Amino acid sequence: MPTTHNLEDLKAQHAQLEHELEQQNSRPHPDDQTIADLKRQKLKIKDEIAEMTRH
Repeated sequence: MPTTHNLEDLKAQHAQLEHELEQQNSRPHPDDQTIADLKRQKLKIKDEIAEMTRH
């Protein structure tokens, strides 16, 4: 993910991933690999947000 994203874009992406996680977890048989991938993506974005707000 390029570092040119602004903070609001990252927050929107984080919220979208949270929504996708909620959808996946509400399924009768959630896909563990998909959940792990979504969590990994969310964590990466969260780290990027933290880095941007530190400066």
